[in-house]
Amino acid sequence: MKPGCPGALKGGRRILPVTGGTDPPETRKPFPRLAQSTMMNKSIQEETFMSDPAAILSARLDAPGIITAPGVSDGLSAQMAAEAGFDVLYMTGAGVSLGTFGAPDVGLLTLTEMAAACARITSATDLPLIADADTGYGNAVNLTRTVEEFIRAGAAGIQIEDQETPKKCGHLEGKRVVPAEEMALKIEAARAARGDSGLVIVARTDARQSLGMDEAINRCRLYREAGADVLFLEAPRGEDEIARVPRDLDAPCLMNMAGKSVRIPVKKLEAFGYKIAIFPGEAQRASAFAMREVFETLREEGGVESIESRLIDFEERFRIAGYGEIQRLEEKYLPKG
Repeated sequence: MKPGCPGALKGGRRILPVTGGTDPPETRKPFPRLAQSTMMNKSIQEETFMSDPAAILSARLDAPGIITAPGVSDGLSAQMAAEAGFDVLYMTGAGVSLGTFGAPDVGLLTLTEMAAACARITSATDLPLIADADTGYGNAVNLTRTVEEFIRAGAAGIQIEDQETPKKCGHLEGKRVVPAEEMALKIEAARAARGDSGLVIVARTDARQSLGMDEAINRCRLYREAGADVLFLEAPRGEDEIARVPRDLDAPCLMNMAGKSVRIPVKKLEAFGYKIAIFPGEAQRASAFAMREVFETLREEGGVESIESRLIDFEERFRIAGYGEIQRLEEKYLPKG
């Protein structure tokens, strides 16, 4: 395939042309990769020339303003987040574990399972995706393969953390962290493994819970020196600790609005100096709430007529998934009659 052609490979990833906005339902590509949201900064798109997700994410990190990245765990949630206007997505490991296996986020999923989940999401949207890569699934050598697999899966960035393996959700008790120097070497290995792909490396520390805030800050500094592009101090307590992180760290910082951390509006996080705010579980929590209501109504009433007006209709469900494009292809290529 010639360089510059749609679908050409660059640094192990597929490059697609920027199309200038979310395609209307009838013109989406199968299986629909929603190229951009209405919020995407056009100058950033023009400067990157083509929709290389890692290049777009890097450009967003360099541009003014905070990135709000909702948590997604499958193709449908990614498509709906794109339609809502977000321009960067976050693949939540907890969401994938819960949604795929009904299992808690305690390190039960493997590298290949998480990379496959990433590939399913990036096949549904061209928006930059930051993927949860847990601890990297082993030591620094194992992490080199992890980086390669997530690049192949289309991730624009990956998040790796300094917990021991197996890890736990960052807001559960009983977490243990590896020595800071070991994590720093893993970050160096990840940088080497990414080559010229542009993959953004987010380094997360879970040291706040067991070792305190000062140690967590010191680890972030070390991880930045090792080559992390973005720093993620998990589970700071209270507004003062949350504000301290970007103030003490001369680097792009990510804040997780979940679990033990107090809820702070995105605009205030931006004023503190944060570059990314993730909301990993909200969509799945809403989905679980709605599913419980549907199932209870169905069991008790023998139908869902009483709540039908609150559900998306049959046609809308298929529209979101790009059925209009399938119909166009059928009309163009399948025999008539």
